[in-house]
Amino acid sequence: MKLARLGDRAEIFHTLQGEGVGIGAPAVFVRLSLCNLHCVWCDTDHTWNFKGTPWKHEKDAVPGYAKHSKEDVIIEMGVDEVAETVRGFGCRRVVLTGGEPLLQEEGLVELMAELRGDGGEWFFEIETNGTNMPGEAFLAGVDQMNVSPKLANSGMAEELRIKGDVLDGLVATGKAWFKFVVQGEGDIAEILGLMGKAGIPPERVILMPEGRTVEEIDKVAGWLADRCRELGFRFSDRLHVRLWGDRRGV
Repeated sequence: MKLARLGDRAEIFHTLQGEGVGIGAPAVFVRLSLCNLHCVWCDTDHTWNFKGTPWKHEKDAVPGYAKHSKEDVIIEMGVDEVAETVRGFGCRRVVLTGGEPLLQEEGLVELMAELRGDGGEWFFEIETNGTNMPGEAFLAGVDQMNVSPKLANSGMAEELRIKGDVLDGLVATGKAWFKFVVQGEGDIAEILGLMGKAGIPPERVILMPEGRTVEEIDKVAGWLADRCRELGFRFSDRLHVRLWGDRRGV
């Protein structure tokens, strides 16, 4: 499996879920490398913004920022190694994240089976961009899908970021929550239109302000919380940013 590298180890860490319906729950995060999308505001750009790629990122304006060398940000591990690392934290809620973790679906199916092999109760979440429909084996193993379809504010063409048939299939699983990253009021109309096309029920929708600092989040959070109340959506803060800032491995 290709995982994000953090120093001399894989980016596998014990923390609190910072976003979505499970916010605040203790969990072990397993961050896989590679992604099929390239959001301009992505806070895990080390999983896809590699040297030689043409993608733009808002950090390009930051002095000293440069695209990543794959050897510096990717580490390869066997499923058994990943499972052993996860077990070491003593927490049975696992968040499979990325990048886009479903690009390595086969390995994730094996990982869930390996961990459940100890006979204990495990809870598996995946954080996915909603462009890849998982197979039956994965759907049987995962407990919760945190789907984050990308809006126009991500800087990508709609045909790349929205796959209507996949969203339809994810709604039908009954395991999916749909979290949208919001920058401004214009995003709300886009979300409502997408909900109508995919049949996403409002009680399964979560809106979250975009931002890598508390100040950026707070510029959006107040009015967005009001809109969630009006529309019957859930609101998600970015708890990890409030607690630890824009850092990796927390």
